[in-house]
Amino acid sequence: MALALGSDMVPPGLLAWALILAVLPDIDALGMGLGIPYDHPFGHRGFTHSLPLAAALAAAGAWLAPAPGVEPWVAFGVLFVSAASHGLIDATTNGGLGVALFSPFSSRRFFLPWRVIEVSPLRPSALFSRRGLDVLRSELRWVWAPCATLALAGMMWRGIA
Repeated sequence: MALALGSDMVPPGLLAWALILAVLPDIDALGMGLGIPYDHPFGHRGFTHSLPLAAALAAAGAWLAPAPGVEPWVAFGVLFVSAASHGLIDATTNGGLGVALFSPFSSRRFFLPWRVIEVSPLRPSALFSRRGLDVLRSELRWVWAPCATLALAGMMWRGIA
C-alpha cells in the first residue's frame, strides 16, 4: 500500500507504524505459552485480530504519533488497513477456529468465504519443514503477489514505474 500511494502520502515514519500494526495481532501467540487457550477471547486470533482494535490502534496512532505533513484521516486509513489486514488475511486461511473480527462486542469467530491460504503451523520449528514451504508458497500466491501487483499499479498510476 505504501508503494502504491508513494512516500508523499506514506512517509517513512508512518510506514514504520503501519508495519508494526500489521504484525502486532500475532502478539497473542505469546499467550499460548502463558496457558491462554486458543479459543479464549484473548487466545490466538482473538481480540488482537479484531476490527474494533484495529480502528482504536489506528485512531491512537493518527492522534498520538502524527506523521509530519500527513492528514490525520490519511494516517488513520493507512494504519487501519495495516492493522485490519492481518485479521482479514487470517480469516482466509484453511485452518484454525476462525478470527474474532468483532471482539470485544462478539466472541464469535469468522472465516471469509475464500479460505485459500494454507494455515501456518503454530510451532516455529514447523515453519522450516515441508509444511512451512507449502504455507510460504500459498502466501506468495495469495498475499505477496497481489500486494506486489497493487504496488506496481499504484507506482504506474503515479508515473514512476
